[in-house]
Amino acid sequence: MKKNILSKVAWLFGATLMLNACSLDEYNPGAGTGGDQTKNFSYWSGMVTYCYEPLYGQLFSAIDYFAVAEGGTDLWQTANNKTWGSEVFHYEGLTTNTNYTNKLFKQAYSLINTCNSVIEVASGVEGGNATDVRILEGEARCLRAYYYYLLVSNYGEISLILNSSQDGAVLRPERSSYEALYGQMVTDLTLASQYLGKEPYNGDYARVTKKTALGLLARVYAQGAGEGLTENGVSYWQRAKEVAEDLINNASTYGAYLYEDVEDVWASANNKNNKEALFIAAGPSTTMSPSANLACSNIFTYLFCNPYKLNDVYLTKDNANYFLGRVNNNILAPSKYVIDLFNADYDKRWENTFMCAFGNESGVQAGWTTYDKLRVKITQEMCDKYGIGAQYVGQYIYPYADYNYIAGTWGQYPGKMWPKNSDHTGNIADLQEPKNLYVIPYPLQKDEDRIAIYLSKEPLSAAEKAEYRCVCVNIDDLFDSEGKYKETSFDGTSTHQLWPGLIKLNWNFDGAFGGTVSNGAAKNNLQRKNGDVFIMRMAEVYLIAAEANAMLGNEGQAATWLNYLRKRACRNAADYEAHMKLTTANEQVVLDEYARELIGEFNRWALLKRHGYNVFKNQLQKGNPRAAKSFSEKNMLRPISYDFLNQIENADQYGTNGY
Repeated sequence: MKKNILSKVAWLFGATLMLNACSLDEYNPGAGTGGDQTKNFSYWSGMVTYCYEPLYGQLFSAIDYFAVAEGGTDLWQTANNKTWGSEVFHYEGLTTNTNYTNKLFKQAYSLINTCNSVIEVASGVEGGNATDVRILEGEARCLRAYYYYLLVSNYGEISLILNSSQDGAVLRPERSSYEALYGQMVTDLTLASQYLGKEPYNGDYARVTKKTALGLLARVYAQGAGEGLTENGVSYWQRAKEVAEDLINNASTYGAYLYEDVEDVWASANNKNNKEALFIAAGPSTTMSPSANLACSNIFTYLFCNPYKLNDVYLTKDNANYFLGRVNNNILAPSKYVIDLFNADYDKRWENTFMCAFGNESGVQAGWTTYDKLRVKITQEMCDKYGIGAQYVGQYIYPYADYNYIAGTWGQYPGKMWPKNSDHTGNIADLQEPKNLYVIPYPLQKDEDRIAIYLSKEPLSAAEKAEYRCVCVNIDDLFDSEGKYKETSFDGTSTHQLWPGLIKLNWNFDGAFGGTVSNGAAKNNLQRKNGDVFIMRMAEVYLIAAEANAMLGNEGQAATWLNYLRKRACRNAADYEAHMKLTTANEQVVLDEYARELIGEFNRWALLKRHGYNVFKNQLQKGNPRAAKSFSEKNMLRPISYDFLNQIENADQYGTNGY
């Protein structure tokens, strides 16, 4: 008997995926999918575990989903106006077989069938106890709703499949309405919020909990509000407001938490088991056997510039950068729009989001290099070339970081920081451990002696640049008159190939470094990292509460919710009232705050979509002018997967979403 074709797509793609070895127990889908075996609690609970597979195994460890979730928005441009990914970043040539959107369709559907099987069998599971079964069914419902959210927010009115692949062929599938799709997501998340507990199942922090379901429910209501949906005559905006405010006001009841200082959100010590997280993609354990073929993230390599482009002052080669990792893909750079949104004088989110100061490394702890090996002696030629003050000729730019080496299945290179203006003896007893080694306080101090390259948000004159012992580049100079990144040099050097690098998806701590597997053996790979990735965190709930209030006309209350985020981001508490506090917040203010808080967190495209074509187009004109020229109303949906359309009999009737 042929299987339901949508479920076949889900199962065939899902079955070929390798389960990433995070803290969740492994499950092998090849052991069988139907019959009485699925009723066995041990097997059935393993199916629930497998429902998590696409999160780190696919979606949050590779650039493909990031390119869809944030590409083609106002937050990102391609560096030097490159043509890479133009289908999704500039809406140039986007088709049904564009890799990024084709893959997301398959990845999101890939585990829906398994979720369906879990939910169908739940009432008849043999073994286990009723409480465990109820919790695990809640997990499956929460995950099914999330995968449908990805599909509906990107592809519109796709087919809602709630039965498993055992139920016969449907070779001519029909699309479902927004009302049915969002209604089912709401039902699943509401039940999940009732079934799940405050603490994760078996203490496994990688699993969803009650706060996950409620956070996603608020997000789903907000997204559905953009489609004009109501529930029992009540706007979805009102429902989003109610759920978000309930989660905020009763945070302790649900186990939810908002850090009081934004620095703690991104502190290395808080990457694993982050208290602000509602839903994560858990990075693989570095102690697992290499035969597990762990999925490790390389997204950070696309979001950084390569400071080695200025290799006369930055001596750390990209293929041996044990501090940053191998940042050599160098594709995506933040737009001028989003850079200008940050008032870095008062907002610490600037340096906790972007690295704009680049220093060399040493390997004294590891015993691989000396302290002096990568120090830079300033010459007159360098001063003439980059505008460094002549008073620094003959002086040194000293290393900023020092890495250790810790042997294991995957070698680790955790770093520490050399102190500024020390005696420069390279004594490891002097090394310091900041909360996040990649966060370099703003503004750069003029007596700084460890930084080789500084990208200044505040435009500096030539005389002001000469006061620093490093290469100083004005970020504004990286952009042309249209707000696009310049394609060629503007000062006779390679400084045009630099930009603020996103640090949210890069990590440096013992356990952060990943690798690859070859013939069953582990191999270190500086392009791979293992940190946990936020799928949703509590800050977004505050943003949704503000967004819903603004859309309902409650702009004062919207400002109140945003102020929680702005106050904790304020550099000095004394400056909050005068410079960061809002009294009112309309739709635009909320969109801007989303950008400051959540850039790089896989959120922006869906957010702009729910605010409609005119808002989306306007935002592109601000931040991504090349995309704005090609963007049309059909681009409010992604193209339906070519692979899916090629397997059904009514592809013409089902449609491509206009592509």
